This record gives sequence, C-alpha cells and structure tokens, in this order.
Amino acid sequence: PMQGTMCVGKCTRIVGPCLLTLSVLSIAANVLLLFPGWAWKYLADGHITKEAKAMPGIWGGGITVLLAATHITAGGWRRLRLRHPPQLFPLQAFLSIVLSMLALLGSAASFIMSGVGLTNGPLCLYNTSGNELNQGPRWGYPFVDPNSQTFDSRISIQTENYLHNWSLWSTCLEPVGIVTWNVCFFSILLLISASEMVLASLQIINGCFGSLCGFCDGK
Repeated sequence: PMQGTMCVGKCTRIVGPCLLTLSVLSIAANVLLLFPGWAWKYLADGHITKEAKAMPGIWGGGITVLLAATHITAGGWRRLRLRHPPQLFPLQAFLSIVLSMLALLGSAASFIMSGVGLTNGPLCLYNTSGNELNQGPRWGYPFVDPNSQTFDSRISIQTENYLHNWSLWSTCLEPVGIVTWNVCFFSILLLISASEMVLASLQIINGCFGSLCGFCDGK
C-alpha cells in the first residue's frame, strides 16, 4: 500500500505541471488562429474560421485543463511539505478526479472541433465558378464548396483532399498563407488536446488510488 501511494504522489507531481504547460500552449495556439498572418483586421471583419472563433483551445483545452492542472500541481507539491498527510488528502484526490474529468471533456471537445476545422479548411477569399449568379471572389470555405475554382483546372477540389495536395492551397486568395496557418495551429491543437486527454485519464486513475489510499510519506 505504501508503494502504491508513493506512486500516486509522484504521478501527481508529473501530470500536474505537464497539464499546466499544455493548457497554456493550447490557449496560445487558439489565440494565434484568431490572427492569421499576425493581422487583426480579419478578426475585426469577422473573417475567421468558425472553429477557431469558437475558441475550443481556450475554454476546452485551456481553461478547464488549467483549473485541473493548478489543483493537481498545488496538491502534489503541498504533499512534499507535509510529512504526515491529514485525512483531507483523499477528499483532495476526489476533487482531482472531478476536475480531471472536466479537463478530459474539455480536451476532447477541443480535439473534435480542431479536427473539424482541419478537415473543412479555413474561411478565406476565393474564386467561384459554375452557374452561380454572383461569380467571382467571395468569402467562404472553398474546400467544402462545390463551386470553388482552383488555378489549375485539371485539379478538382471535389475529388482531391487539400491536406494531401498542397497545390490546392493557392485556392485561398486572402488572408495570405491562411491554409498553412490553419493547418499548422489546428494540428498543434490536435496534438495538445490528445496529450491532455491521455494525461487527464491517467490522473483520473491516479486520483482513484489517492482517494482510497491517500498520499504516502515517500517522495
């Protein structure tokens, strides 16, 4: 039992700071998605990809994970200063489980929405074709629009996945480099949220042991 509780304390001191770092990175990545090409005018004009505007990396992979990480980190290092842990530690471990579950849900939401944003592509200015009355450049999602027009008529957006064919990225006229920007930061959010889900799940398991056994005296 002592060895088991020692593992609980050590795991807490590792998982907490890792989640803390990932939550800050998640917030930063989502904030950058709101300013494509470091420009603020697209946010002011409302020309931001809807998945980025929903800010899943801020409230999902950010704030909810940050709350759990702060509690986990504080509890882990508080344990180092107490030789004989009080009976309150099992209650703190139970609270850690609850917050970790919220972090798991938040990071899962961030993962799903980031995946959708990556799959659908960015909101941008692009040329349209076909039998539409209003042909020409317009704002929208060209990689899911059947009337979007590429510079190379031999390439069809309807049969090619833009993630696999970089030549399609020039379909977006404005913001400059928006496809690269969105692919980069949505991919980062996917990796961060996936890591957060794994760590949050580990902390839930860890908290279950902590609520039953308490924290040990070992460091």
